[in-house]
Amino acid sequence: MSQNLTDFRVFLQLVWSHLGLPNPTPVQYDIAYYLQNGPRRLVIEAFRGVGKSYITSAFVAHQLLINPELKILVVSASKIRSDDFSTFVQRLILEMRVIRHLAPSPDQRNSKISFDVGPATASHSPSVKSVGITGQLAGSRADLIVADDVEVPNNSATQVMRDKLSESVKEFDAILKPDGRVVFLGTPQTEQSLYELLPERGYETRIWPAQFPEETALGKYGNRLAPLITKRLSTKKAIPGEPTDPKRFDSEDLAERKLSYGRAGYSLQFMLDTSLSDAERYPLKLQDLIVMNLNAETGPSKLVWSPTPANIISDLPCVGLRGDFYYEPFEVSSDWTEYNGALLTIDPAGRGKDETAYNVTKFLNGYIFLLDFGGFMESGYSEKTLKALADVAHQYSCNYCLVEANWGDGMFNELFKPYLNAVHPITIEEVKHYTNKEKRIIDTLEPVFNQHKLVVNKKALHKDFQSTQNLPPETALHYQLAYQLTRLTNQKGAIPHDDRVDALAIATAYWSEHLALTAEQAIERRNEKLLKEDLNRFMRGMSINRSVPQKRKTLTWT
Repeated sequence: MSQNLTDFRVFLQLVWSHLGLPNPTPVQYDIAYYLQNGPRRLVIEAFRGVGKSYITSAFVAHQLLINPELKILVVSASKIRSDDFSTFVQRLILEMRVIRHLAPSPDQRNSKISFDVGPATASHSPSVKSVGITGQLAGSRADLIVADDVEVPNNSATQVMRDKLSESVKEFDAILKPDGRVVFLGTPQTEQSLYELLPERGYETRIWPAQFPEETALGKYGNRLAPLITKRLSTKKAIPGEPTDPKRFDSEDLAERKLSYGRAGYSLQFMLDTSLSDAERYPLKLQDLIVMNLNAETGPSKLVWSPTPANIISDLPCVGLRGDFYYEPFEVSSDWTEYNGALLTIDPAGRGKDETAYNVTKFLNGYIFLLDFGGFMESGYSEKTLKALADVAHQYSCNYCLVEANWGDGMFNELFKPYLNAVHPITIEEVKHYTNKEKRIIDTLEPVFNQHKLVVNKKALHKDFQSTQNLPPETALHYQLAYQLTRLTNQKGAIPHDDRVDALAIATAYWSEHLALTAEQAIERRNEKLLKEDLNRFMRGMSINRSVPQKRKTLTWT
């Protein structure tokens, strides 16, 4: 073999020539170099249409040219896509003179599902095998695993789907031979993408966007941006906004695609920037909350929200999306008064993995104060849970209780009443819902978040985080209110557990009719009430004073 052919970039040029294509572009050469010389575990994210699957198909053929004994597994979201990948490799072997000697002999495997290369010795594993991510991975062995677009909208729309996909790719570790390599190719669909989790598992990610990013956007990419891109920006050889691969897509072409895809679609598919997608997909942000230590009996008459860096709460674990933080109020009035009401909200659960979730909310001057919340893994009908909920009602002096209707036609209410009556008798009612749960929750909470009318007890948020630490790491987050809030979308089944956020939505809906009253209006009404009470006391005093002098006058004249 020619010494030059050991460099994959040289081989790639031969493949492009065979396909009747112009020479590879600088970006394509850069991807090729990273494929050959990158780490054992790598993730390639490149703009749509750059040809990363074609390049990697050629890389598979090149690796077999260098070492025919290699075993390569190609995995995609669908079996059809992975078969197309291996078929393309087969065609290159059969059609290119330089690698035609790799064609399978008559007694070797030779199909688009799996095939051997001619010089390979007998083995249980084929030289190249294609499989879908949900197919039979067990039993395979590979020196190189190519995961080509294993994540697509159809298998990552909900958290349950994403968790399943995340577990499926863990099987690669059981398949991979010692010193083997794993290459992921893909475009992330959201910040919760599998590709965003892989660096935590030891993978290195490299990104090639379609345009040179603006300076303000560089922080979104971190150290993942391809050195080719950062070097050209730092040496002023490129201007932000210019195409990174003008031979592939020039400025006019990209402008047309931006119009066609829309701002969010273009940002995701061509700039590989998930932040805009997440901003639109996940409407509830922790930064819209007002977080502070709350008093169970009285609350501040007025609060001022301001998401400035100085107000970020750094000593509270935050499980929000990237760039989302808890903020303390910019200003708190010195006037603290009694709340106008206290509500206990419960979302009962039967047996299973769901919780019986609860929260305690109080209301004052247009603000909803979330003092306490949590959940019980035991059945909502267990004595332990019912007693604990009654104690919560007593602790916070709740005067009303709302329970989401569940199976049993009011059975929970009837079982709960004796426990309530024993420690804190209050009115208890049931609420029923018939609309899409995810949409109902978002429609209820989003206006309150946008107006910064939800004030959350800092201690309750800390308890929320600590309450799940005894659970397995892969499921602990799912039960936290903060996680449920920030991962909720209109997609049915968007999150695996929604008990705590659903209970909060029920409480918010109850108080919503009072939210039209602004803090200023409420304070004004309260001042008017106090003035009226003072005036009444004054008038009563005047009435007494008038009677006393009259009596004295009579006595004097007598």
